[in-house]
Amino acid sequence: MSAAPLLEVADLSVRFDTDAGTVHAVDKMSFTLAEREVLGIVGESGCGKSVTAMSLLRLLPPTATISGRARFDGDDLLGASSRRLRRIRGNEIAFVFQEPMTSLNPVFTVGRQVEESLRTHLGLSRSAARKRAIELLDLVHIPAPERRVREYPHQLSGGMRQRVMIAMAVACEPKILIADEPTTALDVTIQAGILDLMRELRERLGTAIILITHNLGVVADIADRVVVMYAGRKAEEAPVRELFARPQHPYTIGLLGAIPLPGAASKQDRLREIPGRVPSLAELPNHCAFAPRCPRADDRTRSEVPALRAVGPGHLVACFHPGGEWTE
Repeated sequence: MSAAPLLEVADLSVRFDTDAGTVHAVDKMSFTLAEREVLGIVGESGCGKSVTAMSLLRLLPPTATISGRARFDGDDLLGASSRRLRRIRGNEIAFVFQEPMTSLNPVFTVGRQVEESLRTHLGLSRSAARKRAIELLDLVHIPAPERRVREYPHQLSGGMRQRVMIAMAVACEPKILIADEPTTALDVTIQAGILDLMRELRERLGTAIILITHNLGVVADIADRVVVMYAGRKAEEAPVRELFARPQHPYTIGLLGAIPLPGAASKQDRLREIPGRVPSLAELPNHCAFAPRCPRADDRTRSEVPALRAVGPGHLVACFHPGGEWTE
């Protein structure tokens, strides 16, 4: 008998009431996360990846209405009290936000910011928290941590700031680490270092990771399982090797076809593109949201919303015509 998942999300929906109308940012999103697993959530900007993750810890503004279910280690996250959520945030579920320069406070040293969660959640004294902060900076491979702990965010490089964010996130050895675009705007060498670090932290601390990204190369490198989102909905889900070997949704196939391949430099090997635009989340259609961009669209696609169905072990797809290759 398999163990219950560490995190179980079912029918999660998020909408925002705005002056322009209701924006349906996430629509009936469901997924699970097992202990020590890395789950990649991919899709174009604006598809609902970050909103999905932030809604789990109720980090969204008051204009957001959240419905559905999210159970973490026996706790109902969406129904938890504010007091219980404060104990979970940063302690049991930690978040690495997308841009460290806007997430780190510029007027405090990085050491003080790492120490804050240690003193809040673990009750460490100032001296003990400082000692542990130095250990954490060393854990994430920041050189000369005794000196860096006294420096301010603007004195660090982008890669170092990202490592400080990860050090803050893992300070209390959380069960789940949510990393929102942790390698964006970093060069490929630093990206590789950040991914190696996350892999090392999973092995050393046993942390499960939700990795939010639009970079399929990052997903291929570290994820165990992948969820592909489009216009607030789940389009496909599969083990990572299965997704790259047998993509089923035309959107997933289009994304994979747009990845540059080594040696593909001639005009004949020009990168493919997915024509059209992502629909407005304020005006989601009552049919397949990808239909206007899909080469396989037919009358049924333009009149019904496809339900998720299994096409293999652990492989789900929301498409009436899955499989095959992208055709212009």
